[in-house]
Amino acid sequence: MVTMLQDRIHGLGVALFTPFQANGSVDALALKRLVDSVIEGGANYLIVLGTTAETPTLTTEEQQLVIETVKATNAGRLPLIVGMGCNSTETQVARILNTDFDGIDGILSVAPYYNRPRQEGLYQHFKRIAEVSPKPIILYNIPTRCGVNIDAPTIVRLANECPNIIAVKEASGVLGQVADTMLGKPRDFLIIAGDDVTTLPFMTFGAVGVISVLANVFTKEMSQIIRLFQQGDTEKAQKIYLSLHKAVKLLFVDGNPSGIKYFGYRKGLCNDVFRLPIVPASDEVKQQIDDFLTQYTPLI
Repeated sequence: MVTMLQDRIHGLGVALFTPFQANGSVDALALKRLVDSVIEGGANYLIVLGTTAETPTLTTEEQQLVIETVKATNAGRLPLIVGMGCNSTETQVARILNTDFDGIDGILSVAPYYNRPRQEGLYQHFKRIAEVSPKPIILYNIPTRCGVNIDAPTIVRLANECPNIIAVKEASGVLGQVADTMLGKPRDFLIIAGDDVTTLPFMTFGAVGVISVLANVFTKEMSQIIRLFQQGDTEKAQKIYLSLHKAVKLLFVDGNPSGIKYFGYRKGLCNDVFRLPIVPASDEVKQQIDDFLTQYTPLI
């Protein structure tokens, strides 16, 4: 089971945003359109209830609606990974034990946030989760949001000692950490770039792809970038990425998912609606996105 998923999460993963209706409720029809769009665009696997999904603002019932909507639309076409993280280890254990994983292929588990545990605490947290999880786990290292980095030795320790911890989404942005993890990890343990901007640098150091925000809208381009790199055409992969680099920067000027949802709104995929404390991008950033879309010429 573990090896099967590892084989299927090379390439492009898409961290799906959650569309809302004008009244603020989850827009299941728009979510279906989004899923079909990214699958048709060449995504290799899907991530639901991650950072980009505004997950902390969703009720338990809404989170289940999102999962069920994506499951039904995906219909088994691509691996489906569900974000499932908490700053209480036993709360997360209880959630895992009470989750129906039918149609779900794996868990993306973020480092415990706010608590700022030391490395031994991170190790014990993920080891405990791995002991109860019926599905493979992808570690999610994003220190800017969690206040703590999962250091390379801790990742390597977990990778070697917990067979169902199969990968890390590395959003530290630190190339040296990727190199340190590469040197100590088991052969089948995967490193996945956690930010669009680090896709090519991290793949140069051994990452197998990216979990992308930009690919909600520019799926074909991000898929092609990875495919070209894997085929050895790094020059063309770089050229396509650079044509999108301004868009990548605009995603995060006013925070995620404000940027990508406005891109999605301009592409007819969703409303420009959010849950507080997330608010829409500023008028200035929206104008820059409009200008980019007006001037952008696809290179594929």
